[in-house]
Amino acid sequence: MKFEWDEKKNELNIRKHKIDFRDVQQVFDGPMIVNIDDRMDYGEIRCVGMGFLRNFIAVVVFIEKDDNTIHIISARKANKHESKNFTKEIKDGLG
Repeated sequence: MKFEWDEKKNELNIRKHKIDFRDVQQVFDGPMIVNIDDRMDYGEIRCVGMGFLRNFIAVVVFIEKDDNTIHIISARKANKHESKNFTKEIKDGLG
């Protein structure tokens, strides 16, 4: 799996959320919950994934391209509600 992103968008994400897209790649190495973001028509299929990043749960918006490339759009720390739901779903899925 390859990863790509817009470097200007990464710089904005680092300033806003303190998360570098280079680090986000590790989220894809562990358990993840992925849903399609269909809140609006983006002209592409956007996914919202949650998984572990360092010592917290991260929310990552990304596109899966045909050539097995993940294009990262944004990343942030999950809020308490998202973290609770993620933890429950992972436990239920592993139990």
